[in-house]
Parts: sequence; C-alpha cells; structure tokens
Amino acid sequence: MDLQLRERVYIVTGGTRGLGRATAAELLTDGARVLLTGRTETSVRAAVDALASGAAGGHDAVRGVVADNGDPETPARLVGEAVAAWGQLDGALISVGGPPAGPATAMTDEQWSAAFETVFLGGVRLAREIGTRLESGGSLAMVLSTSVRQPVAGLSISNGLRPGLAMVAKTLADELGPSGVRVNTLLPGRIGTDRVAELDAATGDAAASRTAAISQIPLGRYGEPEEFGRAAAFLLSPAASFLTGVALPVDGGMTRSL
Repeated sequence: MDLQLRERVYIVTGGTRGLGRATAAELLTDGARVLLTGRTETSVRAAVDALASGAAGGHDAVRGVVADNGDPETPARLVGEAVAAWGQLDGALISVGGPPAGPATAMTDEQWSAAFETVFLGGVRLAREIGTRLESGGSLAMVLSTSVRQPVAGLSISNGLRPGLAMVAKTLADELGPSGVRVNTLLPGRIGTDRVAELDAATGDAAASRTAAISQIPLGRYGEPEEFGRAAAFLLSPAASFLTGVALPVDGGMTRSL
C-alpha cells in the first residue's frame, strides 16, 4: 500500500527512542520529512544520524531539535523549524512521555502536579497549537496508553491523566474536522521499549513481570517498536483519510474492552 507520505512533513516529539523513533523511521522509509525532538543534544544528534543513514534523503529528510514538551514556547518553535526547513507542515506524532510509576496511595501532590504540567497540559498545548496550524489533509496522532481503556497496575498517574487526553483528542477531532484536519490517538500496550523494560525491572523481578504480562496478551508476546511505528505511520498518512477521532489499541489484543 502506498501511504502517500512522499515529501510530506511531520513533527515527532520524543523521537529519539522507543515508539517515537520507530514511527519516525517508518515515515522516513515511505519518503516523508521528519523533525524529531528529544531532551538532550546528544540523544537528538545520535537519533538524527542513525535515521538519516537509512532515509532516502539522508540528512535532508530528518532534522532534530532539543525541546521540552512542557515548555509553552515549544509548539511554535517546532512549527517554525519544520516550515523553515521544508516549507510546509502536514502533521505530528505527539508522544507525551511516561509519568512516574507507583500506586495512587503513594503518589504525592507534587508528582501529580508535575505530571499534569508536562504529560497533560504539555500534550494538550502541542495538539492545540500544531493542530490549528495545519491545513486540510493534516493529521495529528497522540501516543497514549491502554490505560485509556483500563487501568494498568502501578501506573496510577497514567491511569488518571491519559483518559482525559484521549477525550481532548476526541474533542479536537470534532473541532478540527470541518477544516479537514484529522486527530487520532494510539494506545500501545506492552511494546518492547526501554520504558517497558524499566517498568518490568521496577517490580524487582523483570522476568516474572514479563511472563505475567505475556500471559494476558492473546498474541503471546510483547510487540516490537516497528509494529507500533507502522500503525502510527498509517494513521498519520493520507491513506487513513477517513479516520478521525479513533483510539487505536496497538497491544496484541491485551485490552479486554471493545
């Protein structure tokens, strides 16, 4: 299938590793241009160099910016960088990161407030500011979690914030739809990223945690980042032109709700 991504321009936040990087790689493979963000110059440079080596356009196809999703100036800066580099902007993958793990009874007000500022408000701000700058045919996708549909043990802050972000995305789909802009969300389950490995290790027995999680996945394994990346690239692409307001689980069937 031709995803019609050639020479389209996308911002990918959190694109230096994990799900963001996997999505950036898939977009580049299909001929898109990508502006990725990360928190440090070292990680951004390394990701850009690695992705450029496999992209048809090399370094002309991928650029990087050090940025903090929680900074109110970030959305305008990213839009400006993308337009300055390639003269247009066609969409964005907004990855809002993972808040601290722990039970609801142990999370402090300070942890909730910090997560709200970066994970929730940062994500809303990026979606709002980028979404309203897109022209007809533009597309946003937010990387959330299966915690939108059912709680994940030990991730109480994620369980609290991500369903709200999903509803904001659904609202933006209604508001931006008349202008031809689509807004969707992706709900990854247990994908083999550094973040999931850290969560498994935090239990004190990573192997047992992984075994327990796999027992709940009908496909019987963790997903690969590339599998998520392909789903995200499709959802962002013109090939998904009649999909908006969708919350797409990428979880091997782990989520038990419809």
